[in-house]
Amino acid sequence: MTLARCSHAVLFCLFACFLPLSTFAQSGEDIRAVENSIIKIYATQAAPDYFTPWRLLTPSQSSGSGSVIRGNRILTNAHVIADASYVQVQKHNDANRYTARVVFVSHSADLALVEVDDPTFFADLEALEIGSLPQLQEEVHVFGYPMGGRTLSITKGILSRVEQQIYAHSGDFLLAGQIDAAINPGNSGGPVIVDRQIVGVVMQASSGGRAENLGYFVPPDVIQHVLTDAEDGINDGFPDLGFRTQDLESPAAKNAYGLSPQQNGVLVIKVFEDSPAVSVLQENDVITRIAGFPVAGDSTITVNPELQTNYKYAIDLRQIGEPIEIEFSRNGKQMRQQLMTQKRQQSYSLVKPEAFDEVPEYYIYGGVLFVPLNMNLIKRWGPDWNRTAPVNLLQARSEWSSPEKRELVVALQVLAADVNLGYHDLRNWIVDTVNGEPIQDFRQFTHLLRDNKAEHVVFRNEAGYQVVVDDRQARASEEAILTQYRIPSIHSEGLFDD
Repeated sequence: MTLARCSHAVLFCLFACFLPLSTFAQSGEDIRAVENSIIKIYATQAAPDYFTPWRLLTPSQSSGSGSVIRGNRILTNAHVIADASYVQVQKHNDANRYTARVVFVSHSADLALVEVDDPTFFADLEALEIGSLPQLQEEVHVFGYPMGGRTLSITKGILSRVEQQIYAHSGDFLLAGQIDAAINPGNSGGPVIVDRQIVGVVMQASSGGRAENLGYFVPPDVIQHVLTDAEDGINDGFPDLGFRTQDLESPAAKNAYGLSPQQNGVLVIKVFEDSPAVSVLQENDVITRIAGFPVAGDSTITVNPELQTNYKYAIDLRQIGEPIEIEFSRNGKQMRQQLMTQKRQQSYSLVKPEAFDEVPEYYIYGGVLFVPLNMNLIKRWGPDWNRTAPVNLLQARSEWSSPEKRELVVALQVLAADVNLGYHDLRNWIVDTVNGEPIQDFRQFTHLLRDNKAEHVVFRNEAGYQVVVDDRQARASEEAILTQYRIPSIHSEGLFDD
């Protein structure tokens, strides 16, 4: 976990109380071999300010951990290097820092690969292999550079749980390992080791506001998926079949949808257009098996005697373009189909997930700052954003996207000027139509404004409230507003490149 980010989210980084080396089952030679493969990572980060999207937040310095793997690459967390403008690495017991560059990032899995151009850096380092998931209650060891000192820390814990978790960095729902250990910033990206093999990568996870003494790591299946995805240098990510379900445990509900008391499954409540499922599944179908695994009414599958987790795990194991078989019941009739996995749509929600290493989009018209609604903006309200962000923005997270409405546009604030008299107090206002034209997404919205020929532009929200701007006055006041508020451009770079 980067020190700069620990004040902006409830984060958990794997770390255990220091134990003397004599307590380790491995030999001293094993310990030293692993030690030399553990890297400290320094990053200078400057994230965009989504309240004033033409500016960057104050740059900050942070550090994390990583480990050397095959191909002279360093495996670490994505959040360690997210929005980084400058990255350096340092070997164990070496005072020198080496300039590094990020070559692959999976923000979904909170993993990244870093390379060092200096060929001498890896000369005396042994690459660690990726192992398999430890058994429950098995002892694991964690290597990294937590805060509180400069030297390598070697710690110990017990694997207590493996299940789907929400990854704090991306908000994705992926398999994660849990260890009953204390926590500390700086360990993020460090390896979880069993028998000199990487069986996990320490990460951050959301505690939901609970101060539990727990740590989390990215397990081997997720690591291997990302490493396979990285082979061509293109981040395809994890697949999504394009349907959503809810638990189906009520006997009355099972009967209503054609299941016998002995049958189990989950109810399909949404099928998205342009998805692999759209021509196969319908709402109110019941998914009974996926990839050969029976699906329980609580949405879980039993992978092995020690791993019971959400059925999404069976989908996550696939690479883009691989087939997956599903069995489902429709009005009591059993059916079987094969779906071909494809890339996730940019967002199935009207609120796009948090993005990194990107320039925010914005458009200023008549002194009103318009932006697309996304989690970057919502999280700008601070670590307690789920209670401090405006209610209307938070509620939008539960709305599905559609071809007619793919994205929401927010009138974020008004840069006070004569052109917008009467609206100076306008804040965080979701726009529904422009001159009666429904808004599909931010790009379409900005084109409506740029190409407008009407004398006035009328913005309206769902409740019918209107904001009216004189178009000629809006265009005439652009330069004065930019000068007055020291803004470099009336819109974000690349907004009209298409």
